[in-house]
Formats: sequence, C-alpha cells, structure tokens
Amino acid sequence: MPNIEQQKKRVRTAGRERLQNLRYRSTVKTISRRLEAAVEGGDSAAAEAEHRELVRMLDKAVSKGALHRNTAARRQAQAPNLGSAKR
Repeated sequence: MPNIEQQKKRVRTAGRERLQNLRYRSTVKTISRRLEAAVEGGDSAAAEAEHRELVRMLDKAVSKGALHRNTAARRQAQAPNLGSAKR
C-alpha cells in the first residue's frame, strides 16, 4: 500500500477508472450478443437498432479510453451482417 497521500489518491482514482472501463466493455459485449440474436431471429428492425446502439457505445468507449480505436473499428466491421436480417 502506498504511504504517500497522492499515491493513495491515484489508487482510488485508478480503481474507479478500472470499473468504468469494465462497464463499457461489458455493455459492448451485451449489445453484441443482442445484435447477434436479432440477426439470427431475422428481426431487421431490432437488428438495425442494436447495430446503431453498438456503434454508439463503441465510439463512446473509445472516447473515454476504455477501448483502443482499432479494436472498436474491428468490432464494428465484424458485427453480424445486417443484410442477412433483411431476407
């Protein structure tokens, strides 16, 4: 444990930031699973809404520093194809 006051504060701050990053990553995974389920089910309206939400959350995670921008771009590109839901 740190015994310098500033380092104690840094530990507290890092803990809060770690939890916030975890929330963003977890939310992205949840939305990805919902998008996959919507595409599998053939519900194009739900799939489009989930895709929009996924892109929004990935961009937000990048801006907050929870994800690297290349990781977010890769996940957007690999998101289930919306064209298959419109059949």
